[in-house]
Amino acid sequence: MTGYLGEETLLDKAKEINKRVKEELGFTVNIGVANNKLLAKMASDFTKPDRIHTLFKEEIKTIGDLAHFDRNILIKKFGKQGNMIWEYANGIDDSEIKYIPEQPKCIGNEITLPKDICKIQELEEILLALTEQVTYRLRRHKLLANSVSVQLKTNGFISTSHQGKLDFATSNTQLIYKKAKHLLKEMHNEENFIRLIGVRVDNLVNTEEVQLSLFYDKNEEKMGKIDSIMDKLKDKYGYNSITLARKNEHRKLYKI
Repeated sequence: MTGYLGEETLLDKAKEINKRVKEELGFTVNIGVANNKLLAKMASDFTKPDRIHTLFKEEIKTIGDLAHFDRNILIKKFGKQGNMIWEYANGIDDSEIKYIPEQPKCIGNEITLPKDICKIQELEEILLALTEQVTYRLRRHKLLANSVSVQLKTNGFISTSHQGKLDFATSNTQLIYKKAKHLLKEMHNEENFIRLIGVRVDNLVNTEEVQLSLFYDKNEEKMGKIDSIMDKLKDKYGYNSITLARKNEHRKLYKI
């Protein structure tokens, strides 16, 4: 965070992250604040849940014997690991934080609803908005999905999920939504008030690796062009500039 704080402190930034994760994603996180990622990771493992902890060098009051041990003896005994042990005991870690993007094994999105819902029409609207986000990310990674799953959690915190295989690998929003909607109907019971809904795609493959299936939907090429146009508009004017969802107020209400 060096050079990015401005007038804020590390604790200010940690509180902001904690608050935004809670409000925008619907779950809590522990955050560790320190001078390097080793100590920050240690701090994040302190008392849980939903806490912010610091672990600066002056706060390290344990493993003193190891910290004051002769470093050369440790190196002679354990080699490079001995040096690392000594440095860690003294809170020293000069390694950089590197972001190495990896191809995802699955892509999903879920939302904790601000009010419980039982009507399937409303759940379908929210599911469509979630599916749009998932398939948008799928296409950005140049991946296709072979299966879809839908998760529901009631206001009594009972979770259920159904998974279905697609006829062929695709990233098309309408085809994946069609399968997701079918799965939702399989699980839906109007006696249950839903607190959380989510959708996920799995068994992902690279677009270049897939051969045309015998079950290929002839309309997919046309639907694919629609997806491509919508993706370009989202990239240019913002994600929420265009949507397939019919009731845009649901997206605003649930911040999807």
